[in-house]
Amino acid sequence: MFDGAFGVFRATRTPYGRGVNDCVFCRIVAGEAPATKVYEDELLCAFLDIRPIARGHTLVVPKRHAAELDDLDADLGAELFRAGHRIALAMRRSSLVADGANLVMNDGKAAFQTVAHVHLHVVPRRHGDKLSFAKGFLLRRPSDPEGTAAAIRAGLATLARQDDTDGVGTEEGTQA
Repeated sequence: MFDGAFGVFRATRTPYGRGVNDCVFCRIVAGEAPATKVYEDELLCAFLDIRPIARGHTLVVPKRHAAELDDLDADLGAELFRAGHRIALAMRRSSLVADGANLVMNDGKAAFQTVAHVHLHVVPRRHGDKLSFAKGFLLRRPSDPEGTAAAIRAGLATLARQDDTDGVGTEEGTQA
C-alpha cells in the first residue's frame, strides 16, 4: 500500500498485531516458511527480505518472538545490532561491493513496522544508488536470491578469516 501523505510504501505482509502463531518471522525461524537465510545462531536468524529495496536487503530477527522493542530484552537487542553490524561489514567485503549500509528498525505501527516481530533491516548502499528514505522507495523483486545470499555468506567468511588473522576470534554461529 502506498501512503501518499508521507510518500512511503507500506508493505502488506503479516498484519500488525497478530499473535505469535500467525507471525511469518516465527514460521521462518521454525523452518515452516521459506526464506533465503544468510546467517543463523542460537538467538538470531538473518534472511533476505522478500521485497528488497536494494540487492542484499537483509532482515535480522530474534528467534524468540518480540512484537516491539518494549518486548525485547536489552541484551538480545544488543546481539541483534551486533549481527546487523557484522552483516553490513560482510556486504562491503562481498561481491555486492557495498560502499556503506543503512541499519534501520521500524518500531511500532507509527514507525511503519509491518510485521509484528522485531527486525533490523540491513540495506547495502552504493555511491550514486539514488535510494532515498525521505522520498520513499520502490520495492524490487529479488534478483538471484541464492547468489545474493551466497555473496553475503562469503563476506561473513572473509570477516571470520580476518578476525582469525587479527587474533580477534570468530563470531559464534553458523552460516545458513
